[in-house]
Amino acid sequence: MANLKQGDKPQILELKDLDPHSGNFFERIIFNNRLAFIIVIAVITLILGYMAITKLELKPSFEKMIPQSQPYIRNFLENRSALRGLGNSVRVVVENTDGDIFDPHYLEVLKQINDELFLTKGVDRAWMKSLWTPSVRWTEVTEEGFQGGPVMPDSYDGSPEAIEQLRQNIGRAGIVGSLVANDFKSTMLTVPLLDRDSATGQSIDYFEFSKKLEQLRGQYEFFENIPTEEHSKIKIRVIGFAKLIGDLIDGLMKVMVFFGIAAVVTLIIIYLYTRCLRSTLLVVFCSLLAVVWQLGIVSWLGYTIDPYSILVPFLVFAIGVSHATQKMNGIMQDIGRGAHKLVAARFTFRRLFLAGVTALLSDAVGFAVLMLIDIPVIHDLAITASIGVAVLIFTTLLMMPVTLSYVGVSPAAAKRSLRAIRTASKHQGIGRLWDLLDRFTDRKWATLAVLTAIILGVGGLSVSRDLQIGDLDAGAPELRPEARYNIDNAYITTHYALSSDLFAVMIKTAPEGCLNYKTLILADRLAWQLRQNPKVQTTTSLADAMRQITAGSYEGNPKFYSILRNQNVLNYGAQQASVNRPELFNTECSVMPVIAFLKDHTAKTLDEVVAIAEEFSQKNSSEDQQFLLAAGNAGIEAATNIVVRDANHTMLFYVYAAVSIFCLITFRSWRAALVAILPLMLTSILCEALMVWLNIGVKVATLPVIALGVGIGVDYALYLLSVQLQFQRSGLPLSDAYRHAISFTGKVVALVGITLAAGVVTWVWSPIKFQSDMGILLTFMFVWNMLGALILIPALSYFLLPKHKVTRRVI
Repeated sequence: MANLKQGDKPQILELKDLDPHSGNFFERIIFNNRLAFIIVIAVITLILGYMAITKLELKPSFEKMIPQSQPYIRNFLENRSALRGLGNSVRVVVENTDGDIFDPHYLEVLKQINDELFLTKGVDRAWMKSLWTPSVRWTEVTEEGFQGGPVMPDSYDGSPEAIEQLRQNIGRAGIVGSLVANDFKSTMLTVPLLDRDSATGQSIDYFEFSKKLEQLRGQYEFFENIPTEEHSKIKIRVIGFAKLIGDLIDGLMKVMVFFGIAAVVTLIIIYLYTRCLRSTLLVVFCSLLAVVWQLGIVSWLGYTIDPYSILVPFLVFAIGVSHATQKMNGIMQDIGRGAHKLVAARFTFRRLFLAGVTALLSDAVGFAVLMLIDIPVIHDLAITASIGVAVLIFTTLLMMPVTLSYVGVSPAAAKRSLRAIRTASKHQGIGRLWDLLDRFTDRKWATLAVLTAIILGVGGLSVSRDLQIGDLDAGAPELRPEARYNIDNAYITTHYALSSDLFAVMIKTAPEGCLNYKTLILADRLAWQLRQNPKVQTTTSLADAMRQITAGSYEGNPKFYSILRNQNVLNYGAQQASVNRPELFNTECSVMPVIAFLKDHTAKTLDEVVAIAEEFSQKNSSEDQQFLLAAGNAGIEAATNIVVRDANHTMLFYVYAAVSIFCLITFRSWRAALVAILPLMLTSILCEALMVWLNIGVKVATLPVIALGVGIGVDYALYLLSVQLQFQRSGLPLSDAYRHAISFTGKVVALVGITLAAGVVTWVWSPIKFQSDMGILLTFMFVWNMLGALILIPALSYFLLPKHKVTRRVI
């Protein structure tokens, strides 16, 4: 190794003996202009920090969560204006906890809530439904023909007569189980949302909308300022994407607390290892500096942060800690051997810069591969992660050694570090652990390690075959079962016959084509096939409305409860349906949905429903009518699951391809690249098996985690293996080369793995379940990547990397 004699001490110890023109181009530029470099870093930090504070927005979007080029989503977006109410919406249930809905006070509160929601920014008012909206109507057949009107009587005044009229209208409208609970103790308001505010053209602020809903809760549930006992009877429950995002954003403040805990844990563990406060603070400072830069650049480029990308700043921090600790450890060892702090900083930079740059470039390219996934929120995550990793080159690879060249490390800590190395060389203290790891360079232990890894890999592959795509639980898996949102969802599912999980197949025809007899019959057959699935509660379509109206036209005779061929009858039925059920077809009668109400939105349910609808579409689509999948929140989620399923292993393939290329460039050996990559692959396999065991599905929130975990693991492998190869190529046998690598970088690999795992394991107690799941998965990957580097690298090296002769000198 250049500038090292068998890894013992630098050849140059005094500053006067150091040639300032030595080293590579980057070293000369940076270290010969240290003060200017630090000033530039400080100025950039102030600018980006200001931008992060003033311009960074936490602004999730419904459209960013869906794969917009997926065929089902394209079908939905192209016909979205004709399918109002089948996209992004929230459902608000107002419950009377001490009585039923036929209570004047309850109905008055319901009216006030209806009016406030109707006027709330972002609501698609034309398609909002509740007892108080005129679009909710009743129809009946009398001797004089059809009669009907709004469910809420026009003359409603709260009197017993008006209440009784309302009771009759609800029964005639057939809305029990949909807008009215089965037990008549609550009613539902269906509130479709616009993607952009019609007045300003800006996207909806879900956090503000969620706060509005919480204000309604506080205003009508508690009435703290109005001393009336009746107000305690009201309870409001809300579900929907906007409310879920609002709850996630609200929980982000607690997420920030866990981020702070992770930073504190990191600081404590590194300090206990180094016993040097200045270098420990510098490690954490440079890593946090990268986060500030990342957030500043992200805001400068116009990107926003959402709950699903909040993991990225911590990953940037974690990768920064890994690299900064390596730099700090190398400088501390050289200072302990008597080198001047500037000499130690420059020599450590020379030894580790190539490995560090390669690791960071591997991380950046690996994260950029996420761009292949056709979901905008993951595109943003890939960009922000790549930016964060790129800035680490400046804040940890460059800033860390330059700053340490000024402040140095504690002399006592440097001497302690050197004593620890000497103690280890005498097979005492931590040296006993190094002796244990060194055994994996022998044939017997290497064989045992490799065979164990093969068994774990095969077992992990077998278990990971059961890995499922999408949600595996009812409600919102992103939140805990006891969260308010999931409690509300459970209540709605229990008390209403029709769920909030809608899957819609769009039937597209020429104008007036939905009145064609054949089209209506096919729609009816599709609905019947969907209802045969036990996970489908019921279906509704224009065909159902036609059947009811036709029977009503013939005095309710059950013989006529069918779809007639008579075009005049069909035209009359459509005219009546346009008044009572306008959501069943558009104004041109060229698009009509067949809507299935699902019992849940789990991956298995969606796969079964999609299979039925897709098969029917392929068999019956023609020039006259096309059966297009899919609309409704369940249809959109089904399309998202398809993209995630296709991208899952494709993404990993490209990540590993990118990392392999960089390893080949760094090591100039395919054997060495295999030694670095195989432990990472085992971690990925076991991580998928762990997800099966923990019942975690692969979805938008979890898809990037395994790929991001590869980025942490490759850092360990590159630092350890690059030093080991340098010693092997200088003529040392594998055992000695590995022991020198352990002494120089390997112990920091162990330190960083334990430190980061200890930091994220606290996430298990997060109120946001997907963050808790991420904490478990990241803890596993940090620890397992560390073990893979320390155990499998020497074991695989025994078989793949025979003793090297000196072929080239690595700087």
